[in-house]
Amino acid sequence: MDGIIVIDKEKSYTSHDVVAIVKKIFNEKTGHTGTLDPNATGVLPILIGKGTKLSKYLIEHDKTYKAKLKLGIRTDTADIFGNILETRNINKAEISFNKIEETLKSIIGIQKQYPPMYSAIKINGKKLYEYARKGQEVKVEPRIIQIYDINLNEYDNIQNEITFTVKCSKGTYIRVLCEDIAKKLNTIGCMAELDRLEVGRFNKGQAVKLDVLKANKDNKVFLNKYFINFEEIVKDKKEIFLDNEQIQLFLNGVKLSKELEDGVYRIKNENNIFIGTGEIKNKLLKRDIIV
Repeated sequence: MDGIIVIDKEKSYTSHDVVAIVKKIFNEKTGHTGTLDPNATGVLPILIGKGTKLSKYLIEHDKTYKAKLKLGIRTDTADIFGNILETRNINKAEISFNKIEETLKSIIGIQKQYPPMYSAIKINGKKLYEYARKGQEVKVEPRIIQIYDINLNEYDNIQNEITFTVKCSKGTYIRVLCEDIAKKLNTIGCMAELDRLEVGRFNKGQAVKLDVLKANKDNKVFLNKYFINFEEIVKDKKEIFLDNEQIQLFLNGVKLSKELEDGVYRIKNENNIFIGTGEIKNKLLKRDIIV
């Protein structure tokens, strides 16, 4: 099998756990395009077989999340699972549904965001959480992110919880976003829940839970429904048709002259059969990934 299975990850599994389980199910090389925290749930595309070579096309995707923000609590990890650093009573008279909606809309756009100390970003060869666990200070540079849209789903003024859906650029930390929203509401807060709804073109509707996948690993009808093959993944790329002689040269690594724009193309033979992908640079087509 060469392609992608979209997993609807449940809590307690790390992204590495999911990769290992899928690898065992299919006995194929596997990988992923970006981690999802163990306490988060949702969409996690898993690359299988030659699909692992497609990771370079799938790492810059925008994402959509549904998150729950707990007001009145600040932790060292910026989520509910960390050590509590501060608690604060909520002035319910100052926080209304309309006030929250206005606050959320105010953060739409391009902005700088400082990654949380409890993250896997590397500084001088060490991950930030390694410094944080030792209580060491380290300078962290802000990143440019973009919030495309954000909407309020629910405000529970009894539990002091705000549920919202946000579409954002790659690299956005929702834990930090939760803290920022709380600050704009003149209080403190942390992320209580996180569910990833979309990663680029992949969404919950395409996703399957691990236990369901295990139970149907030999069910071809089921696998055909959820398995996304190589050609489907690159369907947005333009086509190039090669005759049999050109195909042989292409497969042997010979660069072919093509008066086309630089970029990645789907390669097909004379019989309209998908061969793989090729990349054009400076009017020369070279082999990229072959099915």
